[in-house]
This record gives sequence, structure tokens and C-alpha cells, in this order.
Amino acid sequence: MKLKNIITLIALLPTMLFAQQTVPISKAEVLEKVIQQNNKLKIGEQQMLAAKGDYNQTNAVFLPNINASHSGMATTNPLMAFGFKLNQEIVTQADFDPNMLNDPSQINMFATKFEVQQPLINVDGIFQRKAAKAKWEATQMQLTRTGEYLSLETEKAYMQLQLAYKSVAVLETALKAANENLRLANNSFKQGYLQQSDVLAVQVRVTEVENQLQYAKSNVINASDYLAFLMNEEVVGVLKPTDSLKIASELNSTEKLSDSRADILAMEFAVEAYKQNYKADKMTFLPRLNAFGSYELYDNQIFQADANGYLFGAALTWNLFEGSKRFGKTQKSKAEFNKANLELEQYKAESQLELNKAKRMFQDAQNNLILTELALEQSKEALRIRTNRFKEGLEKTTDLLSAETQYSQKLLEYFNTVFQHNYALAYLQFLTKN
Repeated sequence: MKLKNIITLIALLPTMLFAQQTVPISKAEVLEKVIQQNNKLKIGEQQMLAAKGDYNQTNAVFLPNINASHSGMATTNPLMAFGFKLNQEIVTQADFDPNMLNDPSQINMFATKFEVQQPLINVDGIFQRKAAKAKWEATQMQLTRTGEYLSLETEKAYMQLQLAYKSVAVLETALKAANENLRLANNSFKQGYLQQSDVLAVQVRVTEVENQLQYAKSNVINASDYLAFLMNEEVVGVLKPTDSLKIASELNSTEKLSDSRADILAMEFAVEAYKQNYKADKMTFLPRLNAFGSYELYDNQIFQADANGYLFGAALTWNLFEGSKRFGKTQKSKAEFNKANLELEQYKAESQLELNKAKRMFQDAQNNLILTELALEQSKEALRIRTNRFKEGLEKTTDLLSAETQYSQKLLEYFNTVFQHNYALAYLQFLTKN
């Protein structure tokens, strides 16, 4: 008995969940929340900011490097002791006494130092900066395309929710019709017009529709949960679309693949980044020119500055050979650049192939929509005729059940075809988006 109760509870679970409070929501509201709250977009934004941070680091190619320090020392080393006195500007005639030079007393030294290093010519750094900028722009385009994809996915999820509610409505109507047929069959059986097998056939039909209705209600809950997931929002109840599922009007779309599509631009920027990295590696064979300077304050007391001095200059450095390390690095970056070019061409070819497939899918959906509409009208008329004849006792129970089943199936097929048509159109627009 307990097992039977558990099975009954499981069977009624979708109905209990479906009976929760419904939360009406429009497609525009869903799209807005997805754009604002979706975690995938937030992750993409952080990736873009990280790439921007890499680009900002390359400002060091042009901006100076400035350091400040304060140090304290004490020594009896003859050479350093005399040098400390020179820096502090306290050397006297007595300090030249050989005994004082050879065995000086301890001298304290406190130095404050400001250092500046200014890059002047750093060719490889300039190309590395260009590569970082291209990478940053690539992440921006990737984020744009992610937003476009999520808009498409949201439209699909919203249409799936619409379709799920339509299925529930169709099956509820079918269940009412089946129950009415069962009532008529019972009356006819009591009057001796039908056999017990005919009544059982109608009861089987009622049970079938009830099972289909349970699955349809579960689909509503699943679609609602997925839509809430896309919005990154906890929803108390079940979402219910305020926009009805109807045939979407065809919008103008280009007939060929656009090179200005965000994902293609992202790959082109990635190719540019590899190109600039390759150039940067080649430029490491050139010398670098950097300026440097320092200003120093000295005293034998902490945080004092009775003496000072400065130093400035420039250095031309040229690393002539690193054990062929640079040759290998340049070879690798060239291969990565060529690989990125090939991947771009491959991606464009695959995208064009997908676009051609999407065009055919949309054309098939249009044709299927016309045929489904015609089949629905025919099955509706057939059900009307058989229902009237059944009420008059002129139609077999099996024929009525067949007509009623066929009409429900055709109605569900029609709404599913509308969904397929609308999604095919949305996907086509997604592929041809500029």
C-alpha cells in the first residue's frame, strides 16, 4: 500500500509543481535580464578587462620607471669610508693622513636615492604593445558574439516555454474531449448501443492523454528552470510567457557571410596579435636604447641631506647571441601566425557551410509550415464530422478516437512547426548578423 502511494505521488509531482504560482514575463524582459545578469557574459567581461590590463602594461615601452630608496650603512673599510666622506662632502686635510686612510674610524652613511629609467628605442616592445592591443580587441569581439549567441539561446528557450504551454493547452482540451467521449460511451453502453470493449478503448485514450499531459507539464517546468538559469535569477514559481507563439515575420538578411560579424572579427584580431608577436620576436635582434639618471642625497644622520649629487646617461645594449634561443622563438611565433591564418580561413569556410545549411533549414521549415497548416485543417474537419456522427450513433468508437487522436497530434505538430520556423529564422539572422 505504501509503494502504491509513493508511485501515485511521483505521478502527481509534475501537476503539483505546475500548480505553483505562475510568474508572467515577456520576451523583452527576459532578453534584458540575460544581457544584464548572465554569468557567461560577466565572465567574458572579466576576460576583456584582463586583456585590457595586459595592454596597459605595455605603456612601460614609453613611460619611465621611477624608484626611490633610503638606505643606512656603517663601515671601517678604508676605501668605502673615504668614499662615504666624499659623498657627504666632509673630507678634511686630516683625512689624508696615511694612518687615517689605512685605519679609519667607523663612519655612518645614510643615502636617499631617486632613480629614473626612460626607454628611448625599444622596437620589439612596440610590436608587443600592438599584439596586446589586438588581443584586447579580440576579447571585445568575443564578448559581443557571446551576447549575440545568448540572445539567440534566450529566444529559443522562450519559444520552448511557449511551445510547452501550448502543448499543455492542447492536451487539456484533448483530455476534456476524451472525458466527454467517455461519458457518451458510458451512456451508449448503458443503453445497449456499445459494447464493453468500446468503453474500455475510450478509457485507454483518456489514460494516454493524461500521461501525455503530465509529460507536457514537466516540460513547462524544465523550460522555466532553463530560462531562469539564463537570467541568473531565482524564480519563485513557474515562468509563463506573456507573448504568444505565432509565426515570426521574415526579416531582411544578407545572402552571404559578413566579414564584419563579431566572431570573425575576433579571429582576425587574434591573427593580428600573432602577426605582431612574430614581428616583435624578429625585432629582438635589434639594439635597445635607454636613458637613465639618479639624484642622491647623503648624510651621516638618518633622513638628513647635507650633501647631494646626480648622475645621468644613456645606454645602447645589443644582445648578439643567446644560444639560438631567439631563433627558435621567432620560428615558433611564425608558425603560430601561419596557423592562425589557416584557422581563420577554415572558420570562414565552416561558417559559410553552416549558413548554407541554415538557409535550407529555413526553407524546409517554411514548406513544412504550409503542409502542417493544411493537415491541421483537414484533421479538424474530419474530427468535427466524426464527432457529430458519433453523437447520432452513426460512427464507430474506434473511428472517433482515431480522428480525435490525429487532430491532437496535428495541432501539436503545428505548434512545433511554428517553433521550428521561428528558430530557423532567428538562427539565420544570427549567422548573417553584421
